[in-house]
Amino acid sequence: MIVVIVKGDRLASDVKRRMIREAVAALASKGLQGASFSEVLAASGAPRGSLYHHFPGGKDELVMDAMDAAGAWALASLAEHRGQPAEHIAAAFIELWRFVLRRSDFGAGCAIAAVTVATREAAQLDRAQALFRGWRAELAALLAAGGVAILRADGLAALLIASCEGAVVLARAERSFESFDLAVGEVMAAVRDAKEHSGARDVL
Repeated sequence: MIVVIVKGDRLASDVKRRMIREAVAALASKGLQGASFSEVLAASGAPRGSLYHHFPGGKDELVMDAMDAAGAWALASLAEHRGQPAEHIAAAFIELWRFVLRRSDFGAGCAIAAVTVATREAAQLDRAQALFRGWRAELAALLAAGGVAILRADGLAALLIASCEGAVVLARAERSFESFDLAVGEVMAAVRDAKEHSGARDVL
């Protein structure tokens, strides 16, 4: 089936994407409660009052879409390293957060985590759960394919996510990579140890 997109639809789609991108940035840097959606509109170049045009569900819908975008960004970044050794996969995931911290001068973290710790909305918590589980499943599969025993891959994937999220908080508080590097260094050691002691490769 051929889909034809007229100019107006393309422009509307571009505006919506910019709004989502700016919402991700706002959540990652200011949290759910601190994010100003009027600032999101201004930064995206969207006309005033256009929030409900692009997001009929209002701010809640925009937050959910921003969470999805943040989750997809991490998965897309990991996909670039598919087929690499387990330690390379772990290092690539860690580098995502180092990049966020460096680019923001320690002013931003994970948009999904920011919503998780602040929201009381069950739908947003359910979405965060699904996104984190998606990360864990993908990391576990990549780690297993990279030489880690299947029985350890899921736990290491959870450890990697939890350690990075916590390390990001420490780095932002300290405005330094010192604790971040100490924490992720231990995770990298655990991944290397798991690979070295995996024995015969599991049959996937």
